[in-house]
Amino acid sequence: MLMRSLYLQWLPNFITIGRLVLTPAAIDMIVGEHWRAAFAIFVLAGASDALDGWLAKTFDLRTDLGAVLDPIADKALIVSIYATLAIKGALPPWLALLVISRDVLIVGAVFVAWLLARPMDLRPLPVSKATTAAQLLLAAIMLAGEAFAFPLGEATSLVFAVVAALTVASASVYLWRWVKLMGPDDVGA
Repeated sequence: MLMRSLYLQWLPNFITIGRLVLTPAAIDMIVGEHWRAAFAIFVLAGASDALDGWLAKTFDLRTDLGAVLDPIADKALIVSIYATLAIKGALPPWLALLVISRDVLIVGAVFVAWLLARPMDLRPLPVSKATTAAQLLLAAIMLAGEAFAFPLGEATSLVFAVVAALTVASASVYLWRWVKLMGPDDVGA
């Protein structure tokens, strides 16, 4: 019984590691312009994100490792997909740069805070969850458009704007939290 519960405890982490493994496979499919395979792998990776989170919350299977691995897997998938789609001309480069810059900013801020022994709270904020969801949705739309050769039309510009606005809002909130955390200590003031 104990062994079974230990395996169950690690199930969300195994699923997250699987998402990390799927990321290079999706990139390889995009580079080779195997759009349907890329779309299928991306959808599977997105479903794994939902599944590992649901398992962890529903069955109280959260671990410290999972709290670190999950955002790493999300960032690896999003950054890789956006960069590759921009290089292949399926996504505007400015949007890919914005999305990638946000993630670099967050990772850099967390690293600097850790170096200065002022660790940041890594729980995702509602604006961050909305941003990730919008970024994943846009990537799925762009991959589906390529995979099934349907025109995306003018509505795509609206989705670009929403993703850009959420990305800037999320980056701003993280930057504000980081600046506040890095501010002078109240000791001796």
